[in-house]
Amino acid sequence: MSEGLPERELFGDRRELAEKFAERLLTDGVQRGLIGPREGERLWERHLYNSAVLAELLPEGATVVDVGSGAGLPGVPLGIARPDLEITLLEPMARRVTWLEEIADELGLPLTVVRGRAEETSTRSRLYDFDYVVARAVSSLDRLAEWCLPLLRPGGWLLAQKGASAVEELERDRASIERRGGERAVVRECGASVLRIPANVVAIRRAETPEPGAAGRKVNGSRARRADNRRKRKER
Repeated sequence: MSEGLPERELFGDRRELAEKFAERLLTDGVQRGLIGPREGERLWERHLYNSAVLAELLPEGATVVDVGSGAGLPGVPLGIARPDLEITLLEPMARRVTWLEEIADELGLPLTVVRGRAEETSTRSRLYDFDYVVARAVSSLDRLAEWCLPLLRPGGWLLAQKGASAVEELERDRASIERRGGERAVVRECGASVLRIPANVVAIRRAETPEPGAAGRKVNGSRARRADNRRKRKER
């Protein structure tokens, strides 16, 4: 890969935002225990590029929730690369929520930050009907299906980033995924043009059959909150 090519291809004229995020990760991110001190040499390829290539699977204007966002991966690089997306960052730890809010403010990104866990009823009562859930290094596929499929609209997709054993993990957990309402699960490769080793993404579709009592339920207001969030940031 030529130096600078991935940044141009993935972030375009928003490369400066990606560079600011990388700088924060390497300084405050390390000091606050969000990434390891040895991640510097591989920060861009392993974390920023590997996160941003998920954009290949996301259509324009999609609503996305990043479950277990942590340091903001993959949600923040996605928000930089694709400003058309409506992204919510879901994170249970207060100190990480504070970090995510700081990053969103400093970079001027219209991200919605929510404290909670995907498996909690209180979270599911606020967050649902998303087009996509993205998850990176969170848990096994069967648990991800159990936790994340309820956050999706019927026909929405869970995109779980996995390592070299993605195919084996999917075959191991396929029956459990289907019992939890997942279907058409497949391993996709992303970032072949910018990554030395393409990212493996397990894509799982939520079955079209809606949950009992879901018919006629209004969207949870997350779209309205995100629109208000964008308006407030523009006013600053």
